[in-house]
Amino acid sequence: MKKLTFTIIASVVVILIIVLLFFFGRKKENSGRREVLSDVPVTIDTVKKQSLTNLVSLVGLIDPTNDVEIIPEAKGMITKVNFKIGDQVKKGTVLIEIDDLLIKSDLARQEINYFKAKREFDRNKTLYEQNSISASQLDISRLDMQAAENDLTRAKKALDDTKVKAPINGTINSKKINEGSYIQQNTSIGNIVDISTLKVKVNISEKDAFVLHPGDSVEVTTDVYPGHRFLGHVDNIASKADEAHTYPVEIHLPNALSFPLKGGMFGRINFTSITSRDAIAISRDALIGSVKNAQVFVIKGDIASLRNITIGRESGQLLEVLNGLEEGEMVVTSGQNNLSDNLKVVIVK
Repeated sequence: MKKLTFTIIASVVVILIIVLLFFFGRKKENSGRREVLSDVPVTIDTVKKQSLTNLVSLVGLIDPTNDVEIIPEAKGMITKVNFKIGDQVKKGTVLIEIDDLLIKSDLARQEINYFKAKREFDRNKTLYEQNSISASQLDISRLDMQAAENDLTRAKKALDDTKVKAPINGTINSKKINEGSYIQQNTSIGNIVDISTLKVKVNISEKDAFVLHPGDSVEVTTDVYPGHRFLGHVDNIASKADEAHTYPVEIHLPNALSFPLKGGMFGRINFTSITSRDAIAISRDALIGSVKNAQVFVIKGDIASLRNITIGRESGQLLEVLNGLEEGEMVVTSGQNNLSDNLKVVIVK
């Protein structure tokens, strides 16, 4: 009996030893595997000052020079619509007509009142010249005539407002009403844009804002017309920076008939007039995300840390760094896809 008990205990002890050896072996293996996986191979580049070429290239939004909502000053039922989306219209073209029956009636009444007041003034003027009435009586009739004339002018304006005209030369971009619709005053019925000339909006760095001037020439390219360059010039530069410490610039760009552009397109603007300069720059390969939300991995020791940076001008494969990096720091140029913040890396020479 004792021999059997001893055998059972010995078997249990052996099984426990085997289980413990297997567990610690797997733990060590997993630990080693994690250590290997955490050492991500990367290549790096040192942040330094480099000479950027005189070509500053930025992406901007192309907008119409004039973009106007069509807003009637009259209210009532629309009796006629004279336009549709895409129509080219001249300033003053009648776009819609509003029911004017009551307004015409009011105009006729104001005309009668004015003629009566004028006739009364003319009669009193004759009487005054004959010394039959006082000067104050003549003044009262003059004021009555002027008041009636003002009412008549307002009635004529109200009738004219029933014919809603195009406020500018341009193209009908939207239409919000139909014949039979009832509109209120100061309610938009559509939109008209003038794209005969365009304006391009873009933000430039603080340093470039002081070397760029109104009238400087620029080149604009688009993905719609590869290889074609549109010529424009700087119209104005903001006197105050925005929250990102960049300065909004507006560029005047004629719209060519042979290569027509539309409002809302993106264009790449090349400021050829800005001279070259030395600046802290990194390779485009180091960039993570977009230029507007730029990030890079910075190496310190054998740890990669994710850092936000601010990008300025672009010059070929070089990107100017306005904020976020110091000269002499090291950034990852390849291997970023396998990295996360504060991960251990192995630098590949």
